[in-house]
Amino acid sequence: MRSNQTKIIFLAVLAIICMLLYGFYDIKGGFDYAFPRRVIKIAAMVVTGIAISYSTVVFQTITHNRILTPSVMGMDSMYEVVQTLIYFFAGSMSIWVVNRYLNFGAAIIAMVLFALILYRFLFRTNKYPIYLLLLIGMILGTLLGSFVTFLQVLIDPVEYLSLQTRLFASFTNVKAELLYIAMGILLIAFIYGFQIMSKLDVMSLGRENAINLGINYDRMVMNILILSSVLIATSTALVGPITFLGLIVANLSYQYLATHKHSTLILGASLISVIALVGGQFLAEHIFELRTTISVIINFVGGIYFIYLLLKESRSAG
Repeated sequence: MRSNQTKIIFLAVLAIICMLLYGFYDIKGGFDYAFPRRVIKIAAMVVTGIAISYSTVVFQTITHNRILTPSVMGMDSMYEVVQTLIYFFAGSMSIWVVNRYLNFGAAIIAMVLFALILYRFLFRTNKYPIYLLLLIGMILGTLLGSFVTFLQVLIDPVEYLSLQTRLFASFTNVKAELLYIAMGILLIAFIYGFQIMSKLDVMSLGRENAINLGINYDRMVMNILILSSVLIATSTALVGPITFLGLIVANLSYQYLATHKHSTLILGASLISVIALVGGQFLAEHIFELRTTISVIINFVGGIYFIYLLLKESRSAG
């Protein structure tokens, strides 16, 4: 326990250093102009990182699989579908694009409804295993991705270029008003998540053991799936999809902390996520002066890490 406390303190100090470096490094002249905008970007990265970390850890708890993430359910694909449909039928100058509140709300509502419908009609713990839901989610994600690609081929090239800025995660154009709304939604979700933290520790023991220890397993699984969907939908609607971030930080937290207590795992994953986003953005912008977004780098590294985990699981099973 004391060892994990030391590790958490180390991660917290490293996260604070990353935020201070990004906030104050190389501010020349226009401090009053640049610093508030950097603070907004840092806050967006912190909110996004915590939301993705929490949703991934609890999602892997109920699936009992450290490779699966909420993105497997097609959430990212649904976000792309919403944005592509808006640009295809209304155009980049429509109120659904210009008004960020409408765009933000439409994306969240569509993704949460997509998840709820999927759970309502397909998830039956008494009849079907949860892996059937995950498999169907992967298939739907592939179909939605193909549908998006088809529509993008038909969109005007100028509209397509404007659309691409929304389909990649970016912290550059985050609006403070939307950030406050996202923080409010996530605060409510975290209050509920904090209340069920001890139940998550019990549910990690498996369905039969959790039921024997007094947990309403089926109801808790549904609640956690909904909670995970809200967190992912909010973070994705705020900055865009970051597919492999949750996979990376959750597994690093498992390996680094080596515990089954969700309070420690989620805190560790959240701090690692903040370090990856803020520290990575700092290195990309100020040290290497790259023009690509940090999400592209994370997805590239995460894809390699995902393949490594698959090969590792395959060797273990063999």
